[in-house]
Amino acid sequence: TAVRNLLREGIPEDRIHLVGDVMYDAALYYGARAERESRIVERLALPPKGYVLVTVHRAENTDDPERLQVILEALAEVHREVPVVFPVHPRTRKRAETFGLVSYLEKVVALEPVGYLDMVMLEKNARLIVTDSGGVQKEAYFYRVPCVTVREETEWVELLEAGWNYLAAPQDAKDLTLTILHRMGVKGTDINLYGGGRASQKISDFLRGVGGRT
Repeated sequence: TAVRNLLREGIPEDRIHLVGDVMYDAALYYGARAERESRIVERLALPPKGYVLVTVHRAENTDDPERLQVILEALAEVHREVPVVFPVHPRTRKRAETFGLVSYLEKVVALEPVGYLDMVMLEKNARLIVTDSGGVQKEAYFYRVPCVTVREETEWVELLEAGWNYLAAPQDAKDLTLTILHRMGVKGTDINLYGGGRASQKISDFLRGVGGRT
């Protein structure tokens, strides 16, 4: 997708070097490290592939009291069927307190913010991820976990096309999440969108003059 965009912008093809995504390199490295070092799934007694992981922090979702209430109500409804694990961003918690919505956080597994390795482990073991984070959308794909993005648009259109990511307005998030959960084993297309986890090496090779175009 990025290469197509660059070509449409008039960048000469011989100046474009498709190497993959260094974020995928990091996901593989820290995913393996999280497996060794994180015990958050066991500590919270979560069933692997048996819970929904949630992150919500964007101003468009947190600063509008009606929008935030709809999202929190949806998560509480989903929690009735499948555990909802929600590391609550300080911004989100503050807005929930200001708008009188804290009671909704008591209806899910609301956590204090977690460290990176613990977050990776929660992502890897989730059955579904609901988020408004740009990075978490990609990490969900890296770990092959379906994702519902509570936004009007996404930077990663290729994830929508491949069936790994679904956009949902707040009022539609509950129904879409439950639909995906009820379709046990739903997966997107088995496609490698961001390289093979060697993007940083390919960049290094190119800069040293030993790499090819791809």
